[in-house]
Amino acid sequence: MLRQPILLLARSQGVKKLVSTMPVSSGIVTSYVPGESTADAVGATAELVDDGLRTTLDYLGEDTADAAQADATVAAYKELLAELAARGLAPKAEVSVKLSAIGQFLPDNGHKVALENARDICRAARNAGTTVTLDMEDHTTTDSTLAILRELRKDFPETGAVLQAMLHRTEADCRALAHEGSRVRLCKGAYMEPEEVAFQDRVDVDRSYVRCLKVLLGGQGYPMIATHDPRMIQIASSLASRFGRQPGTYEFQMLYGIRPEEQKRLAAAGETMRVYIPYGTEWYGYLMRRLAEKPQNLAFFARSLVSKK
Repeated sequence: MLRQPILLLARSQGVKKLVSTMPVSSGIVTSYVPGESTADAVGATAELVDDGLRTTLDYLGEDTADAAQADATVAAYKELLAELAARGLAPKAEVSVKLSAIGQFLPDNGHKVALENARDICRAARNAGTTVTLDMEDHTTTDSTLAILRELRKDFPETGAVLQAMLHRTEADCRALAHEGSRVRLCKGAYMEPEEVAFQDRVDVDRSYVRCLKVLLGGQGYPMIATHDPRMIQIASSLASRFGRQPGTYEFQMLYGIRPEEQKRLAAAGETMRVYIPYGTEWYGYLMRRLAEKPQNLAFFARSLVSKK
């Protein structure tokens, strides 16, 4: 019942202004975001790699309507990738990029700008010895994002895709992308979507997720199974066995700060386990989507707003 109101708050400029005055070290924020700087992100990566985990890093920001800000985001990714390479972490750490943060919403030529900026990041990632995954945002961006993915894969076939099981179209998209060499992250979806395009009931989303898992694990690509749901992890493991998948031909993914002991357990069991690490100053929208997924955290979050500690 709280999910939609929280997602609406994510778009409230008034609440955003209030919340954004909080230091990143406050309360619940550090549960999900390790810091604002490249050094914070690389430090968190090093700690996770030491625990046998892999990472994907997201420089937070979205819905950019300013070309200079898009350029600054590209520069931040290039700085991050250079530092990962210098620290010897790049083989275990890729990056996740939201196209709306690098120009997709710019008037007139947003699609072209986002494509060229994504190419720049992909080139830097390859030079560093790692890869890029294109994050998926709300349904209005799906066609544009997949079109940019197709263009990028002509030169950078290792570029990963993300699909959201809550959308009606996703099973078909999985079939189109379950080919050899194709890296696909499957998640449930964290955006507030209309019923015309998305399943509204959690049970229906779960059923869609399992159908999509069957397509991806039964295909020739490299599935990236993004879930914290214990039942989905069990189902995915069973399906991997059914389809003859060996560890290393797929991976599990979870968000930074969520079920860390389970992350370590999966890695210790021989599974490839990748942790999604967000960082940067634009953490508000990301935080609100995490609260919407787990509304019981809202009381903790509200207390942190008024706390001076």
